[in-house]
Amino acid sequence: MNALKKKFLPTFRGVKVGLGHRSVLIQCILGGMAVIAGLIMKLDSVEWLAVIICIGCVITAEMMNTAIEWLCDLYSTKKDERIRNIKDVAGAAVLISAMAALACAVVILIRHI
Repeated sequence: MNALKKKFLPTFRGVKVGLGHRSVLIQCILGGMAVIAGLIMKLDSVEWLAVIICIGCVITAEMMNTAIEWLCDLYSTKKDERIRNIKDVAGAAVLISAMAALACAVVILIRHI
């Protein structure tokens, strides 16, 4: 049991630290709104799976983006094209996951309108 505690405590700390970042918190709020919309629309189990996976992917992408930004800032705060590219690509990953989640939401919404 102690080994599991050692393994997972840093992970839960990471969740807490991540949730302290504004962008991650915003994605969590949007995910919560999606859950409320799903409850109102009475989604079926397959639709709920899509919603849960989409929320998880977007929040994960945002947390990874945040970690990458922090790591880049730790390396250097000076203007550097390489760091700019790294941050831009990480941000694009969030955008792409959010766009995919939005597409899933549209497909689900069409069925309930």
